[in-house]
Amino acid sequence: MQKYSVLVAGGGSTFTPGIVLMLLDNLDKFPIKELKFYDNDAARQEVIGKACAVLIKERAPEVVFSYTTDPREAFSGVDFVMAHIRVGKYPMRELDEKIPLKHGVVGQETCGPGGIAYGMRSIGGVLELVDYMEKYSPNAWMLNYSNPAAIVAEATRRLRPNSKILNICDMPVGIEVRMAEILGLESRKEMTVKYYGLNHFGWYSDIRDQAGNDLMPKLKEHVAKYGYVVHKDIDSQHVEPSWNDTFAKAKDVFALDTNTLPNTYLKYYLFPDYVVEHSDKEYTRANEVMDGREKHVFGECRKIAEKGSSAGASLHIDEHASYIVDLARAIAYNTKERMLLIVPNQGSVSNFDPTAMVEIPCLVGNTGPEPMQIGAIPQFQLGMMNQQVAVEKLVVEAWIEKSYTKLWQAITLSKTVPSATVAKAILDDLIAANKDFWPELH
Repeated sequence: MQKYSVLVAGGGSTFTPGIVLMLLDNLDKFPIKELKFYDNDAARQEVIGKACAVLIKERAPEVVFSYTTDPREAFSGVDFVMAHIRVGKYPMRELDEKIPLKHGVVGQETCGPGGIAYGMRSIGGVLELVDYMEKYSPNAWMLNYSNPAAIVAEATRRLRPNSKILNICDMPVGIEVRMAEILGLESRKEMTVKYYGLNHFGWYSDIRDQAGNDLMPKLKEHVAKYGYVVHKDIDSQHVEPSWNDTFAKAKDVFALDTNTLPNTYLKYYLFPDYVVEHSDKEYTRANEVMDGREKHVFGECRKIAEKGSSAGASLHIDEHASYIVDLARAIAYNTKERMLLIVPNQGSVSNFDPTAMVEIPCLVGNTGPEPMQIGAIPQFQLGMMNQQVAVEKLVVEAWIEKSYTKLWQAITLSKTVPSATVAKAILDDLIAANKDFWPELH
C-alpha cells in the first residue's frame, strides 16, 4: 500500500492528540510516511507537538514527524490536509456565547448569532489554508472539519469553487454511535442511513441494517422516551451536563416530526426559549471546555513531553474521528464508501435551492464525492432549511461585500433571534468584540 504524507492544520488544537492516536491506530488501513502540524500559534502548537513526537516515537517510529508555523514548510509535499482551526480560539468562543445570551438569545458555538460571528472569523482562515495547499501541494485534498462547517462550506463554494476541499462534520457520527448502541449493534457501520439537511440542521429519514431491515421503529421508540441518551454513556469525557441535556432534548425535537429522527442541534432553533432559560450567562460551554478538556489535554501533553514517555498519561484516542480516516481512505483507495458530506445540492434534494450546501450521503472515491439522490422533502423541513440557508448565504455575502446590512439581515433571519432590533444590538456588540478578526463592515 502506498504511504501518504498528512498535514494537520490546527496543530495546537486540543483535538489534535486524539486524532494523532487515531491515525496511529489505523496505520494498517491508512499508512502514513510523514505527519506534519501547522498552526499560527507557535507556543500552543509546541506543547501539543512535543507530546505527539513522543507518542509517534513510541508507536510508529518510522513516521517522520515535524511541526511548523511556516506555510511553505508545512504545505509542501503533502497528500492530505486535515483542517480543524478555531480562529480566535476559546476566548472568542466565550464571547460568541455570552454576547447573544446578554440579549436573551441563544449563545452557541455554531448556531444563531454566535455561529454567525464564528463564521465571519473562520472564512478567511479556511480560505488561507486552501490557498497554501493549492500553492505548495496542488494535488492534495483538504478534509475540513473546522466549524461552523455550513458557513465555511458556503464560502468555499462561492470563493474557491474548484478547490479539492471536502467539508465533513462529526455530529452525525456521534449520533449514529448512540443509535448503534440503542439497537445493540457492534458498530454504526452496520447501519445504512438516509439523511438530509444543512450542517447541524438535518434529519434521518431512513435507517436500515445490512439485510435491509427497517431500524427506524426501534430507534423512534427509544428517542420518544429518552432522546439519544443511552444507558451506558459512551465516553464520560464527552458527556458533560450540557451534552446530556442536548441528547435528552432530542425527544422534544422528535415530537415535531415523528417520521424522521433529528440532529441534536435542532433544539437551538426549535426551543430557543428553553435553551436560554437553561443557560448560565456567566459560565457557558466555552468555560466548560477551557476548564475541562483544554486544561486536561495541555496538562497531559506537558507531562508526556517532560517524561519523554506516555506511560500513565490519560490522553484518549478519538474514536469518533475515525471518520477522517474513512474519508482519506475513500479518496486514496477509491473505496466508494458511503459517508455524509456537505456538498452542493445540485438537485439531490429536488425541491430545494440547487446552490445550497447540503449534508447528504455521498459515495466517496478518488475523484471526490458522488452525492446520492434524496428527492423532495416535506414542507416543514423545507421551510426551516430555506430560512437557515438564507442566513448562511447572507453571512458569506456580508463577508465578501463587507456589508453591515447583510450581516444584520442574516442575524435577523436566524430562527434563534426574535426581532431586527435585538439582531442589531447583538451585531453591534459582536462587531466591537471581533474588530481584530472581521473585515471592517460598512
